Amino acid sequence: MSDVQLADWRNHALTLESEVNKVVVGQQTPIRLITTSIFARGHVLLEGDVGVGKTTLLRAFTRGIGGGYQRIEGTIDLMPNDLVYHTYLGEDGKPHVSPGPLLMSGENLSVFFFNEINRARPQVHSLLLRVMAERSLSAFNTEHYFPHMIVFADRNQVEKEETFEIPSAARDRFMMEIPIVVPNDDDIMEALVFDTKFHNVDALVDTVKPDVLQFDDLNAFSSVIQKSIEASDTLKKYALNLWKATKTPLDYGVKVSGVDMNRLVLSGASPRGMSMMLRAARVNAWLNNRNAVLPDDIHAVFHSTIAHRLVFSPVYEMRRTEIAREMLSGIMNAVSAP
Repeated sequence: MSDVQLADWRNHALTLESEVNKVVVGQQTPIRLITTSIFARGHVLLEGDVGVGKTTLLRAFTRGIGGGYQRIEGTIDLMPNDLVYHTYLGEDGKPHVSPGPLLMSGENLSVFFFNEINRARPQVHSLLLRVMAERSLSAFNTEHYFPHMIVFADRNQVEKEETFEIPSAARDRFMMEIPIVVPNDDDIMEALVFDTKFHNVDALVDTVKPDVLQFDDLNAFSSVIQKSIEASDTLKKYALNLWKATKTPLDYGVKVSGVDMNRLVLSGASPRGMSMMLRAARVNAWLNNRNAVLPDDIHAVFHSTIAHRLVFSPVYEMRRTEIAREMLSGIMNAVSAP
């Protein structure tokens, strides 16, 4: 693919960002990270309180890339088959079966949103993780494929009763965990409350220009980005030092206030995590019109691709978000960038 075609796709990607930023205001950083994950073809955990616009955000992206959007709510009684099919009694009084959210859009499924994934039992997590890894499942004696699907999952972080936290091995399957927070800007906050255009989500999402990108072209183009954007030997060594520092931060002089650093880290970033981090860094370089990865590209995605993979001692898990943020910032400051 020529540089002209790469530039043409970049213009489409930036147009998509602009369209989504018009309907979900004050979320420029999460929108850039989601754009990055779409082109890096990675699944995403969303972190944030209820009512901050996560569903609107994903519906806006789906309208821009095309394909099917499906959503399911995590509940204590949700079973794996609820993702696959529904059974009901029809008007004829006979039992019927219809496709569930995973099958409803067939191979055109592009975005699947699992809201409050930690309210569902581990059996459901297991099915979802298999579908995420293999992009297929067996049902009705048929193998169903979802070659273009990206999974987004949100965790309820307020309530602890009747929730099943997804284990560290499952978190590692997600490329990123992206925080979605209420904008700290009075004008934006006032608009969200008083501007009536934000009150009708359906009408708001319909203002996004449709099919800015083609969802069934993204897999092939993602491979082109990974092959076209280079990483120098010096940059690779820098990434390796960052990786080592996630395992033994004290060796690099990294400390977190109020934490015994000798007991904090049970497991640092995984090889899969570092690989995903570099994939995202390459996309970030491309979005910024560069043909080689710089330390700035790594810094742009380091926290969102690594923090959720770290395994801390149980005594520090309750402060995971705060500790991970301080530790990873300390690592970026302590490891010399080329």
